[in-house]
Amino acid sequence: AGLIVGPRLLPFPLVSDIPNIKTLAEMGVIFLMFSLGIEFSFKKLARVGASASFAAIFEVSAMLLLGYGAGALLGWKLQDRVFLGAMLAISSTTIIIKALDELGLKGRRFAELVLGILIVEDLIAVLILVTLTTFAVHGSLSATVLAYSSGKLVLVVGSWFLTGYFILPRFIRYVGKSKSDETLTIVAVGLCLILSVLATRFNYSPALGAFIMGSILGESTESHRIEEQIKPLRDLFAAIFFISVGMLIDPVALWQHKEEVLVLSAVIITGKLFFVTLGTLLTGQTLRSSILVGFSLGQIGEFSFIIATLGQSLGVI
Repeated sequence: AGLIVGPRLLPFPLVSDIPNIKTLAEMGVIFLMFSLGIEFSFKKLARVGASASFAAIFEVSAMLLLGYGAGALLGWKLQDRVFLGAMLAISSTTIIIKALDELGLKGRRFAELVLGILIVEDLIAVLILVTLTTFAVHGSLSATVLAYSSGKLVLVVGSWFLTGYFILPRFIRYVGKSKSDETLTIVAVGLCLILSVLATRFNYSPALGAFIMGSILGESTESHRIEEQIKPLRDLFAAIFFISVGMLIDPVALWQHKEEVLVLSAVIITGKLFFVTLGTLLTGQTLRSSILVGFSLGQIGEFSFIIATLGQSLGVI
């Protein structure tokens, strides 16, 4: 639908206000991650934390190198190779969570692992953005800047979790006593958007802030009511997100660069599948679970657009 109504397929595009569509699409990602956070509590995340962290770090490192190698194979310059590796490293949270939800698989053990890996990937993505900015500006990597950014990330996100965990569930329980679904929904959405805005102020992903707030509210006694009320809002904006992705597709550009597109598609799918499966297997998971996790993460998404935009705005790719 997005491809049809977008600016590149028909001679007279049905939708021309692309910036506003992108804003609405980001709302879709925020509500999707918020809803997901409500469903997966801290206890579930802690259960898969160690395995997810190792698998994510292993897979991201391998894909960074694989992407760099693919860029060298295509004859691209150094900075293009580095940015390409980063673009191929992070999977799309939005796409896989929507798929798991529609297939009714979110309660499965492998789905918990997928979620854990995606969260760790999002945290790594923040560090990648800082690293790429330093690399683009100075032409080299600064260990000091990277260490500072890592420490800041742990401190900031940790403080959000601890503060919210001890205060907000009680507040939400108090709001829930009013028996008004509208009040509960507005308060929950307001808290979600507050932390999303706060996350952007710290140069983090708004989706990360939304997920953390969802996880905090997921510990409250009103979590099931909030989840039920948020669902229509989530589905509406999530649909707009996928439409916006379709609107970004340029069939002419795909055809002009078909060789590069085919090579990079093969690298993404086979590389992600192999390295995620191997990384998960090395943590002691069963072969079946590891393969399911590998297939789930055999894709990339919205973070690649963010990296590409960063590279273009800095004039290095």
